Amino acid sequence: MILSPIHKVLLTFRNCNARFLLMGGQACILYGGAEFSRDIDFSIGVDAENLAAVKKALTVLDAEAVFVPELNEQVLSRGHACHFRCRSEGVEGLRIDLMAKMRGCSDFEELWKRRSIVELPEIGAIGLLSLSDLIQAKKTQREKDWPMIRRLLETDIAQNSLNPDMGKIDLWLRECRTPVLLVQLVAQYSEVYKKTVTVRPLLTAALERNLEKLESLLQKEELAEKIKDREYWLPLRKELEQWRHERNVR
Repeated sequence: MILSPIHKVLLTFRNCNARFLLMGGQACILYGGAEFSRDIDFSIGVDAENLAAVKKALTVLDAEAVFVPELNEQVLSRGHACHFRCRSEGVEGLRIDLMAKMRGCSDFEELWKRRSIVELPEIGAIGLLSLSDLIQAKKTQREKDWPMIRRLLETDIAQNSLNPDMGKIDLWLRECRTPVLLVQLVAQYSEVYKKTVTVRPLLTAALERNLEKLESLLQKEELAEKIKDREYWLPLRKELEQWRHERNVR
């Protein structure tokens, strides 16, 4: 059996009994969002047993740390990402990014409880961030993440529109970024709208069918999240700069 590099990494982590959740571009692919990526991103538990399992998997993959910081509980709990580049046969050059804390997201144990599970050929069951958690994790200052959020919601609505549960409807009204779809959702699910509009006031523009106003409000919503993300990362980036300086002067 010849595995793709991504599948080989997933199988290695699973065989080493690491508790991880797939996120980032690879998770988007599994949810139906088209995003090509040669990297693989995991959210991981930071308990000692799990960190030992993760380090074992990285050793099997001959994964070398790139950049700073080091992989440890303190670093991950602060919200930093730890980066590795694989060197073993079949996965050469593939980058693995590990995180335990993302802005606006619950801690790993809560993410684990809400996880989605997919069955992959030749690998078996793999956990990934729930769609709602993946969307939250994608609310970054990076321009490329916002079209992906839009596509993820459009895909989920198309796939589940015939018989959605209340959780789906609430997610769509809270997160959908497509004006025409928002207008349709508000009209179709008026009772859920009455509850959701209190936390997302821009839905009133959808009720009014004012697409121009709605698009403007969506842009303001996106900008506000980007500002929050920059503010969140500011002290973390200062820590990274300090660690890089300390490493360079050794």
